Amino acid sequence: MTCAACSSAVERALSRSEGILDAHVSLATGEARVRIDPTQTGPEGVVDVIRRTGYDVEAQEARFGVTGMTCAACVSAVDRALQRVPGVVSAEVGLASEEAKVRWIPGVVEEDDLLQAVEAAGFGLHPLKGEGAGGSDDREARRAEDREAEARDLFRKFWVGAILSIPVLLLGHHEWVPFLRGLDHGQVRLLWGLSGVLTLPIMVWVGGRFFTRGWKSARKLAPNMDTLVAMGTGAAFLYSVVAVSAPGLFPEGTAHPFFEAAAVIITLVVLGQALEARARGTTSAALRALMDLRPRQARVVRDGEEVEVPVEEVEVGEILVVRPGERIPVDGEVTRGASAIDESMVTGESIPVEKGVGDPLTGGTINRSGSFRMRATRVGSDTVLAQIVALVREAQGSRPPIQRLVDKVSGVFVPVVVAIAVLTFILWLLVGPEPSLNYAVVVAVSILVIACPCALGLATPISVMIAVGKAAEHGILIRNGEALQKARALDVILLDKTGTVTRGEPRITDVVPLRDEDGDGARHRLLQWAAAAESGSEHPLGQAVVAAARAAELSISSAEEFEGVAGKGVRALVEGKAVLVGTPTLLAEAGVDPQPLQSQWDRLSREGKTPALVAVGGEAMGVLAWADTEREDSAAAVARLRGLGLQVIMVTGDNETTARAVAERVGIDEVRAGVLPDGKSEVVAALQSQGRRVGMVGDGINDAPALARADVGLAMGGGTDVAMETADITLMRSSLHGVADAVELSRAAVRNMKQNLVGAFFYNTAAIPVAAGALYPFLGLLLNPMIAGAAMAFSSVTVVTNANRLRRWHPSLRK
Repeated sequence: MTCAACSSAVERALSRSEGILDAHVSLATGEARVRIDPTQTGPEGVVDVIRRTGYDVEAQEARFGVTGMTCAACVSAVDRALQRVPGVVSAEVGLASEEAKVRWIPGVVEEDDLLQAVEAAGFGLHPLKGEGAGGSDDREARRAEDREAEARDLFRKFWVGAILSIPVLLLGHHEWVPFLRGLDHGQVRLLWGLSGVLTLPIMVWVGGRFFTRGWKSARKLAPNMDTLVAMGTGAAFLYSVVAVSAPGLFPEGTAHPFFEAAAVIITLVVLGQALEARARGTTSAALRALMDLRPRQARVVRDGEEVEVPVEEVEVGEILVVRPGERIPVDGEVTRGASAIDESMVTGESIPVEKGVGDPLTGGTINRSGSFRMRATRVGSDTVLAQIVALVREAQGSRPPIQRLVDKVSGVFVPVVVAIAVLTFILWLLVGPEPSLNYAVVVAVSILVIACPCALGLATPISVMIAVGKAAEHGILIRNGEALQKARALDVILLDKTGTVTRGEPRITDVVPLRDEDGDGARHRLLQWAAAAESGSEHPLGQAVVAAARAAELSISSAEEFEGVAGKGVRALVEGKAVLVGTPTLLAEAGVDPQPLQSQWDRLSREGKTPALVAVGGEAMGVLAWADTEREDSAAAVARLRGLGLQVIMVTGDNETTARAVAERVGIDEVRAGVLPDGKSEVVAALQSQGRRVGMVGDGINDAPALARADVGLAMGGGTDVAMETADITLMRSSLHGVADAVELSRAAVRNMKQNLVGAFFYNTAAIPVAAGALYPFLGLLLNPMIAGAAMAFSSVTVVTNANRLRRWHPSLRK
């Protein structure tokens, strides 16, 4: 809210909404006091009204670790539990990341409310503290240790289950064993009883968590995979106990136990979970590798002496010493000495970059040669490496749009499976062949076990985690799963010129005074006035003017007033005189006749340079011109983008002649020149209205509106913070090849997700009819519950294994 009209609009909207009894909105405090009828609405309803009015609500955000989730139904249950807490604005739960990101209104909700809600649903929730660099490292290390410990525990239980299941299987099918053939009924019952005794520890210890978790979930009306396994194996075990202990309850000769089915199913499911846990541990390898880049110690100069301290204790402004072969501890700049720095962890480029006094340094990069001193400029969670880690973690825990449909299906899948199992049991009991109860138990157990939606819940999150980590390895930072999915569908790429296609480091090539009566003197005066006007500018062209004046050792006055005019130039007040540097339009609007300089403007434009007119005190003074060379790989990158089937268009605020000269050299056919910042956004919107899916690549503040408007915004790594904050994807390497890399990775990742989803959906949809006995009327075959257990166990392993194929992905340029 910025004015009284804003607060009035919000208050009016709230007052008119159903369930809100009274509302008062204060512009001064930025707060709304609202009294509601809880039977008609809640805090989330108030938030919705405010958002529909065009404003947002300040919310606290935190990440939590979630324990006890095993399938997509678990994710839905946790998500539902959090969303139902009054005052929670949004919740996003990830199965692969085992995290939940929650936003809530402070004062309405406390952390304890969230913990209690999730625990009531049968799961665990704990805050993830220590978001700083060190806390992140420790947390990720603990998580890796926890996953490895879980895998070890599951493998241990599997081996115990396997050792016990073998005799149970043989005792259940004693006719397979030569020396156990020909036993009388009493002896067979004794073997069955022994089989039940051996199965009991499998049920209680090996598979105990299925029953405890399954019961909690069922009690909260949120059944999940544990519920299905517990119901299936529990039914088989209980039926078997009754069949052995009270065979008289069954028609003669029909009481046959299924202890081996319960034992083998649990053992195989535990094996599948153990293999899955181990495979899932590799999905976060890229994130752990980034964590490992951060040095633990730093050598700081304090009181004239070098002292080794934990990197967390380094403060901004301190001087550090870095020796050959060491990693740079924090972000900073060189103050003494020079070296070659390996920045491959940030940019993906293996060639070391020479650094000297004043050059920036990134924490985590490697000092390859000389020893130097540096000043710390950013420490802790403010460093580039810490921000990359935070962004990768955020993206890995996000859900792409394709996952939302899966979540909706998973939320109702388990109850539907239970209903199908019950109906099928009744059907076989009524019309099935004798012994109908045996057949009914077999099909019901098979349905419950085989239909667990484990693979469905992992199909997309595991691919997102690996793809985002792989992107980070190649200097591509993807903000979320939605950006990863959308990039594959792009068909148009818009490229800004300066700093994107070109180096963005223009230099002054021409200084042409209107009156050249004293040669260098006139040129120096023209350059001094222009440099003084541009001294407050952050634009590359303005900085090039200042750099040229300093190179000529000219004194530069400070601008008393400064104003950047988008797409036209700058206005400044220097030594009491109005100074204009920019286009003919800028001069004309200020009442200065640009005509005397028009011929020079046209000549320099024809040469592919960027001219700017200079006027001082209301009179035209001369013309400056810049040249900005293309990046050496721009032409190859543009050809690669076109090879991917993308239309490439250059959109720039530069004049037509200059823009076309650059476009021709890099192989771009279509150019939109003279486009103001708002105009770039309009170009994006116009293409989108034609049904095109647009990717915008830029690096400056003036590109931010277009980056935000595009289907996918891509910011070059050397760009402004505003551009990178607005973009969906940040390219740490200032090369257009990164755009092609991002599109290729997106296509590979979405292809992998679809393979996983198709496999998981096909498995679940095809498996249920087979388990229900669809083949029996034609082939006389029923699916053995043990085979059903094996199929379910390995379905999720298959998904995780397929997703891990993305770890072998490399850009086509480097294959």
